[in-house]
Amino acid sequence: MTTDHHYQVPELGLDLALDGPVLRGSLGGKTPLELRRTATLPADPPVPTRLPEGAGPRWRTQLGAPIWAAAAVRDHVAYVGTAGGVVNAIDTRDGHRVWTFAAGRPLFGEALATEDAVLVACDNGFLFALERATGQERWRYDLGDARVSRVLPHPAVFDYDHEAPAPVLADGVVYVGAGDGGFHAVSAASGERVWRFEAPGKIRATAAIQGDRVVLGTLDGWVIALARADGHELWRRDVKGAVTSDLVLLGDALIVGTRGSVLAALDPATGETRWKQSFWGSWVESTPTRPDGEIAYVGSSDLRRVIAFDPSDGRFAWRTDVFGWSWGAPVVTARSVYVATAGVEPYEIRHVASFTALDRATGKIRWRWPAPKPSGAMLWGFAAGAVLDGDTLVVGGLDGTLYAFPAS
Repeated sequence: MTTDHHYQVPELGLDLALDGPVLRGSLGGKTPLELRRTATLPADPPVPTRLPEGAGPRWRTQLGAPIWAAAAVRDHVAYVGTAGGVVNAIDTRDGHRVWTFAAGRPLFGEALATEDAVLVACDNGFLFALERATGQERWRYDLGDARVSRVLPHPAVFDYDHEAPAPVLADGVVYVGAGDGGFHAVSAASGERVWRFEAPGKIRATAAIQGDRVVLGTLDGWVIALARADGHELWRRDVKGAVTSDLVLLGDALIVGTRGSVLAALDPATGETRWKQSFWGSWVESTPTRPDGEIAYVGSSDLRRVIAFDPSDGRFAWRTDVFGWSWGAPVVTARSVYVATAGVEPYEIRHVASFTALDRATGKIRWRWPAPKPSGAMLWGFAAGAVLDGDTLVVGGLDGTLYAFPAS
């Protein structure tokens, strides 16, 4: 909306007014912003060539097909599915296989590892519950979305659909969304349906549990809160962009990233927006993480940044260019932030793949391990984030390899 040198984009929280040669205003209602004319456009910074490469992987285990989702780790075993349709249990200490389960179709979502079971949704339409010790099938539940199609990353088609939700568990009930818009509550003990809710659009993000409600997001841009007891709708909010990053509660705020290039905080009780931050045309595919303290961390897509931000107001503490799509959730330790990135070629913006360690306090790159690029590959590196197990970081690659890096 433009009126008398006043420029507003409500969806992004952008509000600017012309003051002589300068556009002044705010972004997200809180962040001051000034735009000035420039004689030259900024140049794409070169990828650093003198950074340490770190120790490199401790071990590598080939799983046979691209790995799109993060592993679930429990008791030194990583549980991870592949696009080849196999769930793998891998010992995180040395990379040897503990067991495998042939689900039969590609797996794009993270598993949930409980004390005695592994739960994971598959593109054949089933939610599987497996014995955690052996991989033997305990039960399967029909999600009803076996015929729903996907479009994986492509040089000319940008309706990417490469994610799937992880199941979440609360009080003996498993909650998970499906590609046909169904959101399901399932008994963890028996695999029987408790209730089902019909949402507008595919559900590809993991839901969030808050007290007596569960909150889901859809590719049609809706965030919806349901009563956990019976699935009736409590509120819904149009966030103006596909929700593909997992919904997370940080403090008393529900943090949502969208393909509308916005990271936002909602009130989990009402769905009202508390703040928004624009990611300048970049999808927010990454899931925010905050292990302790006041600062949270999130990746991005075309922006190529990993960002440290305050969940209470959205203000950035630092931003670091990691030179690739950082789709997965960052891993945060006392000193470091670890991020896995994907590279893509050909593409309008240069992206290269790596596993990178940043200084937690400043965002400065401490070391960077370049991921090998297979000949002729359009997309390579890491679509998934890493997971920490003791002093080992486990991350799955699009080359079908599960890697383990030292967390130093």
